[in-house]
Amino acid sequence: MTLWDDISGSAPAAAKAYRMLEHMIVTLELAPASFVTEGALIERLGLGRTPVREAIQRLAWEGLLDVRPRAGIAIAPLHPGDWLRVLDARRGVEVVLARSAARFVTREAADLFHEAALAMQKAVISGNVLAFIQADKALDEALALAADNPFAARLAAPLQTHSRRFWFRYKADTGLAESAEHHVALIRSILDGDEEGAAKDAKRLMALLRGHAETAATR
Repeated sequence: MTLWDDISGSAPAAAKAYRMLEHMIVTLELAPASFVTEGALIERLGLGRTPVREAIQRLAWEGLLDVRPRAGIAIAPLHPGDWLRVLDARRGVEVVLARSAARFVTREAADLFHEAALAMQKAVISGNVLAFIQADKALDEALALAADNPFAARLAAPLQTHSRRFWFRYKADTGLAESAEHHVALIRSILDGDEEGAAKDAKRLMALLRGHAETAATR
């Protein structure tokens, strides 16, 4: 099953366009610092102009695209040092989300966490980096739902996407098992309703990523 199969047929076209474009940017299918036209994206996604344009605008607001009149659409570059800046901005809100998720997690969110953890573990066993990326995205969405704090979730989402993109570029070849271990520990604390444990696990995950980012910045 592909990413596109996973996107519900009943989902709004703009949401489909956003998920597809976000995935292409994160996995470097749209190369960093390259240019593309709106028309080319419309043809590539097989969706209408309006939903694709809405997705482009949203991704531009998140800093993943730069719309340049008469020049095209620039894909955000990847500067290794920027990963550290992303993580500095992300760390605090991840702790807020983790604490809140442990406090308010519902059965619906718990099911999503279980699915994400299982998908992540399967991706590690098979060495499937793209499946791991999808599982990581699913985990972030479960965290947003469980936390019941849309303000924190909206702040975190673009930072999570930027971080996922850096991780794919600089650590995907060796970091699956270690990353999965930290994510699963966070999920366990949340499902146990352990707010302090969830906060500590979120900090450990951010510290792990920061270590990767520091290594990438020195290359």
